[in-house]
Amino acid sequence: MIVESTHVDLSTPTGTMRVHLHLPVGEGRARFPALALYSEIYQQTAPIRRSALRLASHGYLVAVPEVFHEHEPLGTVLGYDTEGTEKGNAYKYATALSTYDADVRVVLDHLLQHPRSTGALGAVGWCLGGHLAFRAALQQDVRATACFYPTDLHGDSLGVGKASDSKRRMIDVRGEVMMVFGRQDPHVPAEGRREIHSALSVANVRFTWHELNAVHAFMRDEGPRYDAALAALGYSLALEMFDRVLK
Repeated sequence: MIVESTHVDLSTPTGTMRVHLHLPVGEGRARFPALALYSEIYQQTAPIRRSALRLASHGYLVAVPEVFHEHEPLGTVLGYDTEGTEKGNAYKYATALSTYDADVRVVLDHLLQHPRSTGALGAVGWCLGGHLAFRAALQQDVRATACFYPTDLHGDSLGVGKASDSKRRMIDVRGEVMMVFGRQDPHVPAEGRREIHSALSVANVRFTWHELNAVHAFMRDEGPRYDAALAALGYSLALEMFDRVLK
């Protein structure tokens, strides 16, 4: 499908948040399931935008929020360099968990009210965004979530004080969850993966689990870590779930 892109600035308890929208043109006023897409610590970079366009082209209304709107001007994209990485990592722990969750709800409510949305909600994310997508899955109206190598989940160390409650709240998940990890990813080591798998099982979450021979950020189509074949597999797995659950 042909995709058109725009953005909307939404009010949150901690200020204005820019949300980038990617929407299939479709026929007439066709409506589509909606996905909240959560980026790495760099916000909507070119690779993240291409990920959003790829998913939108399969018939989804995709929203990409700027998760660090408290810390940077609207429209900011951090670089894939030392300065951008240091800023993004600092912001990740300078943002309150309540802010992340409030922002999730603002995005989901916008998607529910969007005239081109069917009201079926999903979430997807990479790295930091994988954890934020999981936070979205804690909302009762999110029916399918794809988390790609989510960081700070096994140690529950997201946000101010590095003290989140994602593992404890896994029991709140009502939709289906897909977890994808690289076995050579130092950010989520084998022990951490086992902790996440165990917590999901104890909480009786409906989930699928995939461990691939890949390093961190293997789906980012820029830089030396990119694995095109495994990235294609990741999209295929996510789209199978989204198509089955949301359509």
